Amino acid sequence: MPRTSAGILLYRRRGPAVEVFLVHPGGPFWAKRDEGAWSIPKGEIEPGADPLATAQREFREETGFDLPLERLTALGPVRQAGGKVVHAWAAEGDCDADAIRSNTFELGKRSYPEVDRAGWFSLDQARRKILGGQRPLLDELERMVEGS
Repeated sequence: MPRTSAGILLYRRRGPAVEVFLVHPGGPFWAKRDEGAWSIPKGEIEPGADPLATAQREFREETGFDLPLERLTALGPVRQAGGKVVHAWAAEGDCDADAIRSNTFELGKRSYPEVDRAGWFSLDQARRKILGGQRPLLDELERMVEGS
């Protein structure tokens, strides 16, 4: 069975344009990577755990922000290049990307933030920034927003 993650694609409207909130992974492996390295805030679903609850917890752990449950819309799951399946929910909202507070992880004798920065991007910018396997989430969000 493939590994699974759950996350939240936060978006906001700026006039007729839509912007999405993405995070950049911390640690030495990702330090010099930019295009194709960003992600929605997400994390692995533990066996038996509720995917939506996992998505909310991971959003909080990686950003320091909470989102209300009633504002989430399910997006279709996507499969990343390594085989991981990502379940995602869209939420319209806003936050200060410069004010994120991420949890940390240990690598060797050092501690790194799980997310080292976040940003708001237009859909075109986000398509260049986000991991390729998550790009279909942006397409689905765009169709959803245009239809509302």
